[in-house]
Amino acid sequence: MIKKTISGKRLFVLDTNVLMHDPTALFRFDEHDIFLPMVVLEELDRGKKGLSEVSRNVRQVSRFLDDLMLQATPSEMMSSGLPLPSTHNQDEQHKATGKLFFQTTEIEHALPKDLPGLLADNAILAIAIGLQETQPDTTVTLVSKDINLRIKASILGIHAEDYYNDKVLDDVDLLYLGSDELATDFWANLKELESWSHEGQTFYKVTGDIVKDWYPNQLIYSPGENDNIEAVVRNHNGNTADIEILNDFRKENHAVWGINARNREQNFALNLLMDPNVDFVSLLGQAGTGKTLLTLAAALAQTTEHKQYVEIIMTRVTVPVGEDIGFLPGTEEEKMTPWMGALMDNLEVLNQTDEGDWGRQATNDLLHRWIKIRSLNFMRGRTFLNRFIIIDEAQNLTSKQMKTLITRAGPGTKIVCLGNIAQIDTPYLSETTSGLTYVVDRFKEWPHSGHITLLRGERSRLADYASEHL
Repeated sequence: MIKKTISGKRLFVLDTNVLMHDPTALFRFDEHDIFLPMVVLEELDRGKKGLSEVSRNVRQVSRFLDDLMLQATPSEMMSSGLPLPSTHNQDEQHKATGKLFFQTTEIEHALPKDLPGLLADNAILAIAIGLQETQPDTTVTLVSKDINLRIKASILGIHAEDYYNDKVLDDVDLLYLGSDELATDFWANLKELESWSHEGQTFYKVTGDIVKDWYPNQLIYSPGENDNIEAVVRNHNGNTADIEILNDFRKENHAVWGINARNREQNFALNLLMDPNVDFVSLLGQAGTGKTLLTLAAALAQTTEHKQYVEIIMTRVTVPVGEDIGFLPGTEEEKMTPWMGALMDNLEVLNQTDEGDWGRQATNDLLHRWIKIRSLNFMRGRTFLNRFIIIDEAQNLTSKQMKTLITRAGPGTKIVCLGNIAQIDTPYLSETTSGLTYVVDRFKEWPHSGHITLLRGERSRLADYASEHL
C-alpha cells in the first residue's frame, strides 16, 4: 500500500498510551481533528483505578472528556464532532479549529490473518485503515508512544507518529550546558570594561554583542591556561552584564566538608551549590562525575556549619534496574534506604576520620540526624521550609512530577536535581522528554537558578574506561 503524502486536512487517531502519558494531548493538535476509538475508552476505563501517576492521568482525561461533552449537543457528539479548545494563547487568525470525534459505528476492515482483531492495538490498526478508506481526502495519522504499534502501522501503510508535543527540545545536543568558553579575543572586542571589589570578591562590568547570548548564573571561562579566568554571570541586561570571579574550590584551603573540586566543571558546580542566592541547581553528568558527592558535601557544610538550612532531604524515583525485589518492610525511611545506595556510599567518603570505629560511628549517627530520606509518593501537598532538598536520578521523572516536587519549596529552601539523561529507566520517557531536561531548559533564564553539565569522570580509571567503551 502506498503511503499518502502529508498535506491538507489531517485526522489523528490517538492510542491510549498518549493520553495516559499526557492528559492535555487532547488540546495539543490545534487545527487538526482527533479520533478516539471505542477500544481506547475501554482501556482508559480499565486504567483509572489506583494511585499511580498513570491512573491519575487517566482520571484527568475522563474529566476533560466529561467537560467537553457537557458543552456539546447530542448531534455534535454523534456526527459533527466536539470543538476542542487550545492550551496556547492564540489570536483569532490562529485559533484552534480542531474537533474531537468518537467512534459511534463499527468500522470494519480485514486485517492480515496474523493480526487478530481481539487485541486492542490491532483493533486500533483496523480502525485507522477503515478511516483511510472512508475518508480518502484526509491524511489519517496514528499517534502512539508504542514503537511496535508504529512499526506495525507502517507495514500496513498507515502513517504513524510518536507524540512529539511533550518534547522540550528537538535534539538533546541543543540542551543548555551551563558553561561557555570565551573567545580568545573576547577581552579585546569589548566595548566597555569596568572592575571593582566587594566583600573580597572581584567583579567586572562588560559590554559587548556576545553578552546578549548569556544567561543568568552561566559559568564562563577563558581558554588560555596562563590567564585562566573563571567567572559567573550575575546581573544581565541586553549587551551589558556583571560577572563575578569564582571561588577556586580546587585549593586545599577552600575545601567543602573536606572535598575539593578536581576539575573546572566540579568547581563550577560547587560555586552554584554554595551560593545562597541560587535557589535551584541542576547537575547533569555521567556516572562518576561527582554529582552526588559534591552536592552532599555542600549540603552538609551549609546545614551543620553555616546553619543556613535546618536539615537535608534526599529523595529519588524508585525505578528498579532489574527485577523488583518485592515488598520492603519498615518505615518510610527504611523502605527508601535500599534505593539510597549512592547516598550511603558518598557518606562513607565524607565520613573518613582518624578517630577509630567509635568516632566514625558517632559521626555517622550525627550525619543521619541531619539527613532525611523521603519517598516521592508522599510529597504532594507538603511545604518544606529552610531545607536543602536533593532529587537524585531526576532523569526518570516526568515534567509533571518535577513540577510537583519543585513547587513544594517554601522560603529558604534550595533544591538540587541530579541525573544522567543517558540512563532513563521510566517507560515512554526519552532524553528530550525527561523532566530533568524540562527544568534545565525552563530555568536557564531565571536569575536564581544555575546549571552545569559535568563532563569528566573522577570515580576511577576503570569506571572512566567503562563509561567510554561499554
